Amino acid sequence: MHEVIIAMLGIIAVLVIRDMAKTVLSGRKDRGLSEIYEHHPQKEQMEKYAASFQKLANSFYNMPFRKEHLTAPEVEEIFDKMQKGICSRCPKAESCWNLCFHLTYQQGCELLNALEDGEQEHIALAFGDWVEHCINGAKFLEEIRGQYVRARQDLLWNNRLIENRLAVAEQLGEVAHIMQMAAEDIYSITGVPHELEEQARKTLKKQHVVVKKMWMLEKPEDRLKIFVTMRVRGGQCVTVGEIARQLSAICDTRLIAAKEGRNVLNSDYTTVFFTEDTNYRVLYSAAKVTKDKETVSGDSYTCCDEDGQLVMCLSDGMGSGLAASRESEAVVELLEEFITSGFSRETAAKMINSALVLQRSDGMFSTVDLCSLDLYTGVCSFLKAGAATTFIRRDQWVETISSTSLAAGLVQQLDFDTSVKKLYDGDYLVMVTDGVLDALPLKQEEETMKEILLNIHSTSPREFGRAVLERVLSYCEYRAKDDMTVLVAGVWKKA
Repeated sequence: MHEVIIAMLGIIAVLVIRDMAKTVLSGRKDRGLSEIYEHHPQKEQMEKYAASFQKLANSFYNMPFRKEHLTAPEVEEIFDKMQKGICSRCPKAESCWNLCFHLTYQQGCELLNALEDGEQEHIALAFGDWVEHCINGAKFLEEIRGQYVRARQDLLWNNRLIENRLAVAEQLGEVAHIMQMAAEDIYSITGVPHELEEQARKTLKKQHVVVKKMWMLEKPEDRLKIFVTMRVRGGQCVTVGEIARQLSAICDTRLIAAKEGRNVLNSDYTTVFFTEDTNYRVLYSAAKVTKDKETVSGDSYTCCDEDGQLVMCLSDGMGSGLAASRESEAVVELLEEFITSGFSRETAAKMINSALVLQRSDGMFSTVDLCSLDLYTGVCSFLKAGAATTFIRRDQWVETISSTSLAAGLVQQLDFDTSVKKLYDGDYLVMVTDGVLDALPLKQEEETMKEILLNIHSTSPREFGRAVLERVLSYCEYRAKDDMTVLVAGVWKKA
């Protein structure tokens, strides 16, 4: 009897040691791969590219910045031209520019400051001080005004070039940042734990599914993401949804397959991407009205669901009609392209603002109203540039998110208004353009809109948006003085 117990303990010890050895060897393998990936030549090369772009961006930033006023050398250049021009033929030139140089220079600077200020009273006062000793005062004023206008035009042109340079620097810096992130992410895939892979193989084998390999994204801060290369044997077909249900039970986490992949597996090996299912679902809709006597709306919007984030963007082009439509449409299309490619909303907004600054002509600009809802946590991030107030309607009250920043495309160093709010089951997010609020009573726009939202009882975002627009139009006799767009999203917790 003792021999049997000893033998059983020995077998148990061997099995434990075997499992421990598997774990240790697997850990060493993963650590070895991690070390290889950390110093992989391609990763290091991409990091070098990123550093090169960042150095190039820094070289642009280190160049002179824009100027608001004429510099001392530029003022001296104007006075030098005046001395060689109108003053060279004056008999008092020696007295003004040599014997009384400091007084002449001071009064000349005051005259230039008055011209820059633009106030006629200031100009008249400075000119009065000047003509007390200048025998050609009227001609001198006309000449120095012309010199100032030319110098001012050069300053504005140089500032425009500086803005373009900063826009390019901004783009290069963002490219460097993106390349650095790509270098960090490119080798973040590792094998799944051995026990999990074995359990998945055995479970899926019962469904006639042969698993060749499993990987997972090694990012602790992210949700569970698994790649499975597999096929179906025996000439059968299995849906990807069924595989997701089996993996969900194994991982004790609700998993879904990526939308871009196939829905049914066959005998060919296929790699399918599975990720954690979101905790919230969202329905959205838009209601629009074009400005009276216009055929094309200058407002544009987009909604996209990417990697558990619902992104909604609303843009109002300057003015109305086709030109405004093209401007706002370009903004939302670029934003959607950047965000669906994996760019952060801040990076996307900065790059678009830089692009608008570079191509700006005739003062064209567009507002940017961007919200990103995390469908796992319900946390919603807002980014605004010149946009109208956004509203969140809850049971019996309404919260507002306002903006005081300029529209995109006006200045290079644009400070976006950002905020974060938590959305709950049954909340409605309402985004509007300026035309909607401008139709409401003056200085009571937000309060009136709150009353409108609280008095709407539709649960469908489509009907909700239409009801909002209908009631707003009633305040302006159903004649829209500007383009109006209402974008509504309803948020519900999944069961």
